Amino acid sequence: MKPSKTLLIATTATLGAVAAAAGADAPVAGYQPLAYLVGHCWRGSFPGGAVSDEHCFSWVYGGKFVRDQHTVHHADGKPDDLGESIYVWDTATQQLQYLYIESAGGFSRGTVTSEADALVFPATPYVEKGVTQTYRSRWRRVGADAYDVLTEFLVKGSWTPGFSVHMQQVKAAAAG
Repeated sequence: MKPSKTLLIATTATLGAVAAAAGADAPVAGYQPLAYLVGHCWRGSFPGGAVSDEHCFSWVYGGKFVRDQHTVHHADGKPDDLGESIYVWDTATQQLQYLYIESAGGFSRGTVTSEADALVFPATPYVEKGVTQTYRSRWRRVGADAYDVLTEFLVKGSWTPGFSVHMQQVKAAAAG
């Protein structure tokens, strides 16, 4: 029995759609520096242990973006602080960029580069309620399941230590 022309056209169209969808689900190469974070949640405690920080990374729209859902947990019963970063590969500038927003109304926009075993977040202004604070951060990978965060703040023209947190992989992140 010979397949009908309609069946061949439908099959070809379906295979084309499946191939296109498979390509659409492949993460953009520009996200490679973040790839080890995606699909996992990472948690670390600030000095003193009363405050912990958790980041959960997921692919968004079939690998076109990366989402980092961020929660600062307070042991003293204060409500959690929430934030979210969306990472974007800008094809025009060939840069990995992000927009960070958080529950107090603050936000920052910046770029991310990679150097050897670290993600580097250059000096970026954070704005909340009309006040601007410039910060920079470095996330250094430590093995397959951890990274160290070092953040500094610009105070009166000089970089000042902000905080350092060791982030450990704790669980799988929910799909984006």
